[in-house]
Amino acid sequence: MELDKTRTLKIIKAALKEDIGIGDITTMNTIPKLESVKASVVANEDCILCGIDIAEWIINTVDYSVRFKPQASDGQHICTGKEVAFVEGHAKAILSAERTILNFLCFLSGIATTVNMFVQKAEKYGVKIYDTRKTYPLLRYLEKYAVEVGGGCNHRFGLWDQVLVKDNHIKAAGISGRKNFISDLRKKITGDVMIEVEVQNMEQFEDMLAQNPDIIMLDNMSAEEVKKTVELRNKISAGQVPILEASGGINIDNVEEYAKTGVDRISIGSLTDSVKSVDMSLEIRG
Repeated sequence: MELDKTRTLKIIKAALKEDIGIGDITTMNTIPKLESVKASVVANEDCILCGIDIAEWIINTVDYSVRFKPQASDGQHICTGKEVAFVEGHAKAILSAERTILNFLCFLSGIATTVNMFVQKAEKYGVKIYDTRKTYPLLRYLEKYAVEVGGGCNHRFGLWDQVLVKDNHIKAAGISGRKNFISDLRKKITGDVMIEVEVQNMEQFEDMLAQNPDIIMLDNMSAEEVKKTVELRNKISAGQVPILEASGGINIDNVEEYAKTGVDRISIGSLTDSVKSVDMSLEIRG
C-alpha cells in the first residue's frame, strides 16, 4: 500500500490547523523572522519507522523552503539514538511544525512496531496478522498503512468493501439456524465481495462450515477450540476453505499459542485502538 499524497495532505492540513490555529504565538514572538536552524529527528527507543514521508509533507506544507532529509525509510528497524531525519531552514516553520511531525511519526511508528512484534511470533507458523476497524476517527487510512509497514495485513477498510456478519446482525435479523443464509446472502451481494461470518462456539461453527462462507471468524474462542475448528475444517473440505480467522482476547503473550493451531489468520484490535506511541524528539542543533 502506497500513501496517496493528496489524501494524506488533507489529513495533514487539518492537523496543522488544529495545532497552529491562527498562529504559533510563542514562536512568532520569540524567534527572529529569518532565523535559520538545523535540527534532527531522533528515535529515543528501538522501533519500526513509519511516517517519514508524512513528516516531510508536513514541514513542506508549513514552509516549502525548509530542507527535510530522511535518514531512514518506512519499515526500517531503528535503534535508540538514531537520527531518522535532518531538518534545516526557518526556525519558525520547524518549531511550528514540530509537534505535528512528532505526533504522526510517534503514533504510526508505534503501530508498525507493535504489529511487527505480533508478525514475528506468527509468521513462522504461516499465520498472517490482520488489523480491524478499531481505529481512530479519520485516521484509519494512515493506521492501516502503518499496519502494512509493520508486516501486517489489512482487514476491510469499512462497511462497504466486505460483508462481515456479526452476532448482533444474527440477533437483529433473526437468522440463527437458517440453513440457506449464506447462499441467500450471495444472491443479494453484487460484485466480488468476500462474505465473513462470526461464530462464538463449535455449534455455530459447524452450522456455518456447512454453509461455506468465504471466511469464518472464531470470536473469543480458546486456542484449543480454534485448533478443533481447524481440524474439522481440514477434515471436511480440501484446502483452506473457508478461511479461518481467530479474533478476540489475543495478545502478544498468547498469539503464538493461537498461531500454532493452524488457523489461517489472526485479527487483533489492539494493533490500532490502544497502541503505545514510540518516543521520538526533534532536537535543534546548537
